[in-house]
Amino acid sequence: MTATGTDQVLKRFVTEVRHSVPTVAVWAHGSLALGDFQEGRSDLDLIAVVESPPDAARRGRLAEVHQRLLDEEPAAAQLHCSYMPGESLAEAEADHVTWAHATILERPVTPVTRRELLDGGLVLHGPPPAELLPPLLPGQLDDYIRRNLKEYWLLATGRPDLWLQDIWVDLGPLVLARSAVTLRDGRMITKGEALTELLDLGAPEDLVHDIRERRYAVPVPISDAERVRRGERARAFVRDGIRSLLATDEGSP
Repeated sequence: MTATGTDQVLKRFVTEVRHSVPTVAVWAHGSLALGDFQEGRSDLDLIAVVESPPDAARRGRLAEVHQRLLDEEPAAAQLHCSYMPGESLAEAEADHVTWAHATILERPVTPVTRRELLDGGLVLHGPPPAELLPPLLPGQLDDYIRRNLKEYWLLATGRPDLWLQDIWVDLGPLVLARSAVTLRDGRMITKGEALTELLDLGAPEDLVHDIRERRYAVPVPISDAERVRRGERARAFVRDGIRSLLATDEGSP
């Protein structure tokens, strides 16, 4: 990773969070750890292992740290972090204090995130993930992926309004492609690799090109009518792809 605004905000974050709560480790996962990070576009997906669950006072201090970074460091707009107490690292369904979307909330650290960390999480402070995180249970990752596709993404394809937004057009097909590879081969792939997989899954070439341009280049503006057509095609592709994937996967021996 070259010296960038991302480096600066990560170093500052680690320093300030360690001064705010007793911190055992800080790791990055997602694109930053997988080698597909795009400066100014990709999220900074972080996990901090803390000594104990943050109480109200510590939550307030963490919120102050994040808000200060958000106000002073442009790269912090993409920074998200979940705070996992060391005592509950093995509890896959547990909710953890998380900074995301400019607020403090609670949500689990998913098996996908855990697998990314165990496969090669980027260590920003403390010991590596493999020394602290327990391995996933057999079938745990696949079960989560199936559930996420069925209970979240498939339901989302019933909402045409969502697919007028770039974020849904970008993420939906990529989630489908990455899920297909993991369920088929047991591998985790990057979003960049997923673009190639999308073509193998039969995604329209112009849709794949559109997603690639937004991630790696400068996209061409589109009209409202084109946005509607694009959203319908992306929504239909993801809907049909999930149904096919789940039917094939459930029918496997």
